[in-house]
Amino acid sequence: MLTALKVIPQLLCWAVLVPVMSRSLTGMATAVTAAAGFVVGVAGENLLLAYVGGELPFRPLRGVCGVIFLLLWGASVWALYRRGSKGSDAEAVSSPGPLAAGLAASATGVLAGALTLCRLAPLDGGAVRLVPYLSLACAGAVLALAATFPARYLPERLAPRGIPLLALVVSALMVMACSVQRLDIFSPLSMEVMKFIHDFVHQFFESMLIPDHPFFRSDVWGYIGLLFSDKVGLWGGLALWYLPVLFIALALRLERLPSVAHIRQGAARRKLLASFIHERRLRLVAPLFALVLLTGAAYQSRFPATEYWDPKPVEVTATPAGQIVIPKKGEMDLEDGKLHKFSYSQGGRQARFFVMLTPAGQLVTTLDACAICQPEGYGQAGNAVICYYCKTLIPLETVGKPGGCNPVPVPCSVKGDAVVIDAMTLLNTWESTVQVTAHGKGMGK
Repeated sequence: MLTALKVIPQLLCWAVLVPVMSRSLTGMATAVTAAAGFVVGVAGENLLLAYVGGELPFRPLRGVCGVIFLLLWGASVWALYRRGSKGSDAEAVSSPGPLAAGLAASATGVLAGALTLCRLAPLDGGAVRLVPYLSLACAGAVLALAATFPARYLPERLAPRGIPLLALVVSALMVMACSVQRLDIFSPLSMEVMKFIHDFVHQFFESMLIPDHPFFRSDVWGYIGLLFSDKVGLWGGLALWYLPVLFIALALRLERLPSVAHIRQGAARRKLLASFIHERRLRLVAPLFALVLLTGAAYQSRFPATEYWDPKPVEVTATPAGQIVIPKKGEMDLEDGKLHKFSYSQGGRQARFFVMLTPAGQLVTTLDACAICQPEGYGQAGNAVICYYCKTLIPLETVGKPGGCNPVPVPCSVKGDAVVIDAMTLLNTWESTVQVTAHGKGMGK
């Protein structure tokens, strides 16, 4: 029952998407090709999960989602650029041909089916059961065909075409993608924005100013520190997230009024202009609804419905030789595949770290922090850990490797039945990392 409930939001998006496409494109033929594409998407992703597993079935889908979002960006800029051209408004009046409509509907169906299946698929990459996925494929196909009947009652004037239809389709697919943590693109987008701003500010102050220059007072440094908060990445990500649809709405709103110079009667002129303005307002419904969908996608990304394994750090001590020795077996099993957190203190200095077994069978030790974000730590869900600061999901296969939002690795060795870490190396690595991420490189104390 719980498994079925997971895909209800996906199927609701699909139930909205198909009638809009069938009304805007070529009717029942669109629904049939979309239904067939949905079945193909479910079947293809099912085979990848069953025979490949790991991250490979998810990476192509996330890449496709990123590409179509970039396509929406390009279309929105084009629509805004062409807004004033005669006969080239943001929405094409004529419907595409049957072949183009069928290809668009089937491609959308394939992607929607694969995204829906990923929501149903277990995150631990376990054995794939065939019956639930066959049921999902049939449900998606039946829903696509059944949803075309109420589409007949959708007013022709409200049926989006051209770029507004693209905005609606992409926004619905983004909702479906962002509900699956491994396919989410909003959190990585926010993280990249935050990283870009951090790097830009670091580089600017290192190349143009002297650190702690007396010209700046402490309160000025406080304002500069706002550029290093997670809100910068969030608001920057939201701007990039919403702007394409806002550009499309603006392009529609700024469409040039039709020429009425050839009409002599004033009443006829006013009637034509009023009709055009009314139609233009109706065409704004699609991008405005797309904004609602994008908001839902961003909310799912920021507040995923997942409980993370986040144990309380266990205090550890060092030997007289300065070594931290943690038994692999004992009160906790370091080789159970779970994240195990620890903290170490010495003379007012403190570091937080965790030890876990990677899918490759290697015990790794990393800081409970990365080299980009502020040190709010990590939690674990299935085959991934998540950075609590920027909400980036990191596959377990990359834990223990440097770079990006990965936890900063700490050298360790396995001696017999214990993991051994040099205490001073741990403290120095923690302090050098936190000094950059919490305060900004060379930017005050």
